[in-house]
Amino acid sequence: MTLAFSKMHGLGNDFMVINNLDQQWSPATAQIVAWADRHFGIGFDQLLVVEPASDRGQVAGADFSYRIFNADGREVEQCGNGLRCFARYVHDQGLTDKTELCVETMAGIYYPQLGDQGLVTVDMGQPNFEPAKIPFNAATEALDYSLPINQTPIKIAALSLGNPHAVTLVDNIDTAPVARVGPLIARHADFPQGVNAGFMQVVDRQNIKLRVFERGVGETLACGSGACAAAVAAMRWQLTDRRVTVHLSGGELQIEWLPEQVRMSGPATHVYHGTLDT
Repeated sequence: MTLAFSKMHGLGNDFMVINNLDQQWSPATAQIVAWADRHFGIGFDQLLVVEPASDRGQVAGADFSYRIFNADGREVEQCGNGLRCFARYVHDQGLTDKTELCVETMAGIYYPQLGDQGLVTVDMGQPNFEPAKIPFNAATEALDYSLPINQTPIKIAALSLGNPHAVTLVDNIDTAPVARVGPLIARHADFPQGVNAGFMQVVDRQNIKLRVFERGVGETLACGSGACAAAVAAMRWQLTDRRVTVHLSGGELQIEWLPEQVRMSGPATHVYHGTLDT
């Protein structure tokens, strides 16, 4: 079978995108892992699969559904940069002429909006701080938690924005122990489904810097939901205003925490189209 795909990225957080509307391709873990390899495969952080909305049926009038698989082949609930790239993909490929979409995911319904100059804005919903919903093993909800890492406690914020996040504050993002501590947080036993580990430096009340070690992927150049989680953590800790610029290795995202939802704006870029034999 010859399978068509596209390569896209959001600030360097890159994706393989497959249109599964007119074909019946079934994802297999080993196949996804092989394709994700940057030396012997296509290379990507996540695989995005476009599907009909009727497959999930979460809301009447939804335009599409899509599934997200990390580079390790594991299906996950949500991806902020992926959602922006998804919206750009279905519009640019002529699958819709709408600039405001209703999209179904494992994490619920999202409404990306395509703007000028390649920017896409996504309402990410309200953050969830209830430990059972993250999920996170904690007796009660708190503003921050002490997470033991190699018998040394670190302070984290724990929350979900459709997928789980742990955010810790660091003095210098350039020297933060992302490679060493990131995997320990991502696979910590207190997060039964794993967690995306964010390392945040507050620059001032309108700017933060961020690096993210994503579960099942490793450190990425950008993480959209991770940027939202870090911004919300900084706001709850009263370190920033309610609108911030998040500076990631791959570029910048604008995050605003409104009464109704967290809103994220950033670019979505097409790289190339390709085909492969499965």
